[in-house]
Formats: sequence, structure tokens, C-alpha cells
Amino acid sequence: MKMLAIAAVALVSISLFSAAPARGENCLTSACHADIAAIKKQHAPVKEGDCLSCHVRRDKEHPVKGKKSFELVAKGGELCKTCHDGIGKKKLLHAPVQEGDCLACHKVHGTSERFLLEVGEDRTALCLNCHDSASFKQQYMHGPAAVGSCGECHDPHESNEKHLLKGAVRDLCLKCHADFASAMQAASFVHPPVKNDSCTACHNPHGSAVPLFLKKKMPDLCVGCHEAMGKKLAKVTVPHKPLLDEKGCGSCHSAHFSNAKRLLTGDEKSVCLGCHGKDDVGKPPLRNMKTELAGKKYLHGPVNKDKCTGCHEPHGSGFAKILTGPYPGTFYAPYQDGAYDLCLSCHEKNLLRFPDTTVNTKFRNGNRNLHYTHVVNNRKGRTCRACHEPHASDLPKLISKGGASFGEWKVPVSIQFTETGGSCMPGCHRKLSYDRNKAVEYRPGTK
Repeated sequence: MKMLAIAAVALVSISLFSAAPARGENCLTSACHADIAAIKKQHAPVKEGDCLSCHVRRDKEHPVKGKKSFELVAKGGELCKTCHDGIGKKKLLHAPVQEGDCLACHKVHGTSERFLLEVGEDRTALCLNCHDSASFKQQYMHGPAAVGSCGECHDPHESNEKHLLKGAVRDLCLKCHADFASAMQAASFVHPPVKNDSCTACHNPHGSAVPLFLKKKMPDLCVGCHEAMGKKLAKVTVPHKPLLDEKGCGSCHSAHFSNAKRLLTGDEKSVCLGCHGKDDVGKPPLRNMKTELAGKKYLHGPVNKDKCTGCHEPHGSGFAKILTGPYPGTFYAPYQDGAYDLCLSCHEKNLLRFPDTTVNTKFRNGNRNLHYTHVVNNRKGRTCRACHEPHASDLPKLISKGGASFGEWKVPVSIQFTETGGSCMPGCHRKLSYDRNKAVEYRPGTK
């Protein structure tokens, strides 16, 4: 048997070198390079039997033990360039291309996959032979990176763009995010980074520990540009809770574009009622302002203009209920300078300064300032909420129809208006009348 095997090899050798060219049908026999013949997707010269396009015979005998009778017609990448002469002419080259190490990625004779690669559509394993794997092991992954489709964004050989990208970052992203491109074109307002910068200003193109593969969580990412807002947020003692949620600034603002000012996701009132217009939202539950406002005849000025920010700071504040200024939180709070600045920033600033006036308020008995009487009381100065609703009411002057909360009791307010005054009978005192033109005289001891 051993003699027969030696004879078979000899016959193959004679047949290989009796003819001038070494053809594939001679090389890829079962006795010689049968493994190459079995490759599913062969390199074109192999498939065509053109072995001499890459190999040149240097010795008459083949095979020869201890030495090679064939050698390559050129070394490294120079050999590949004899056919693939269009590669290597752009501004930036992939390191293996620049170094002529084509075999770092490709198998010279063929593989079971396309492009002479040992991997299929998922090229993660191939690329991570050289590239750092950290970006590809994040909690949140960009689709192409997640499935190893590196070639969707990067050219494996060369490019005129940084990072071997197939085009400018913005154009490359919008080739997939076509719906985004159409909506952005129709939007009234576009976030400047979206309009002027690349998407990678905010997003990591491969993956991140933050949802939407952002480079930082919100609001940290946003205050990187919005520095003034960052300084403001650092000082607030009462932050708006959505800022602390996972969506952060994106709870109210669109990060890319919008048809509303300040990139809000809708008009101001609609955005606010998105949370403050539902039952059982938050702990403790938020007041359902949608229900409270529904059908009310009289609306507070800012509410009437759909401007919740007239009284509330949407990002955070140093005051309860993220109010834009001081306003006492208790039923009793005697007037002091600054204590009622929220209300007095719009209402007459001298409303509570003088016990007698003819100009600062119409709630007067003659010249007696009845606002002053109710609020500027060292022991039981009542806050505005004792009589007024801050958002809406069915009664003029936003008088509280249901009454203000006084512990577990709702203090009733029964009021009537005339052209020059009116009368009031709350739970605080008996019915009393007042008139701006002709003061009503009260019995001694009447408050």
C-alpha cells in the first residue's frame, strides 16, 4: 500500500509539470490541495483555476520535501493590488490596508462567507480582533453595532471621512433615519446641535450605558451646552421631578426638533397637563388640573393665556411647588416685605402696604384697604388662598366657591358684588358689607 501511495504522488507530479501552466484542476486534486477545492466561496482565481495569477513556479519538482517549489508573485498587499488596484487611494486607510496586511481580515483562497471573510453578517468578532470591545458591550446598543453590521457605517478599506465612515456623519445617519429627516424638514424649530453639528455630539454611535446611547444622562448632557441652566439647577432646592426621571429634559422638550417654541413637545399647557391632567400620577398624587380647570368661568390670567410658567418655574425653584417667587404655604401668614412677592409681581405691588388707600385696591370700605385688613394682621394674617383660587373658579375675582381648606374644614365663602362694593359672609365672620364710595359703618367691636 505504501508503494502504491508513492506511485500516486509521482504520477500527480508528472501530470502537474508535464504541461507549462499549473491549472486549478491539477492543483485541486484529492491527492494535493483538496481542502481548497472544498471551500464554499472561493477567491476568484481559485474558482477559475488560475493559480499562476498569484503563484510562480521556482522549482521543476513539486512537491519537494523541505522546500517550496512555488512562491508568490509579490509580497503582502502588493500581490492583492495586481487585481484590486482601486483600493488604497483615499485620504484615510484602514491600518491593515495601509500596512499591506490584507490577510488580517481575508482568507486568501476562500471561506464559507462572503468577501473571503471567516465571519458572516455579524462582524463583531472580526473587528474586535483589533478594536476595543468596550463600546460593543454597553447596556444600550445602536442597531448596526448590536448586530455586528460594522460595514453599514464604516468602509473596511478606506475613506475620505474620519473613522473610515462611508459619508459625513449627518448624511450617514439620515440614510437610515429617513422618517426623522422628513419630520425635521417640516419642523418649525430645530435644535442647533441637530442643525449644525453631527449626531455624535450627543450620541455614541455604538452604544452607551444611557438610553438612546446618549454620551451622558440627562440633564448632565444638556447642561454641557446650556451652562446657565446647569448653574441654576445646581442651586434649586425644589427640582421639577421629571428632570430626575430617566427621560430627564426629554420629558418636556424634544431633543431634536419641534413645532413649539423652546422645543417643547407641544404647547405649554398641553405639556404640563400631560402629567398634571391625570389622576394617580406621582406620589403623593398630583392634582388633576385638567379636571379643576374644566368648565370654569374665570381663569387666572396666566392660566387663561395657557402660561403655567407665569407662576411656576418648569425646571426647578427655591420655593414650594416650583413657584417662581415667595408665597406662604400656610393658611395664616402675616404680611412681611417679600413674603408675597409671587402674587405682587403681577398684582399691585402696594396692595398690602397701606391700611388706607384710594388707588391700590378696589376692595375697600371707603378708603379702608380691606386686603390690608385681612392679610396684615400680626396674629392671624390670612394668605390669598383663604379667599381666592390660584387657577380657576366659577366666581369673579377667583373667589373660592368650595372654600379654602382649614384643617379638615372647608371655609365657606358667600360673597356678592355691587358696582361700588359688595358683601361677604365667610366662615370667619358674620355678613359684612363694604362700599368704596360711601363707607359702611360697622358696630363697635366688629372686625
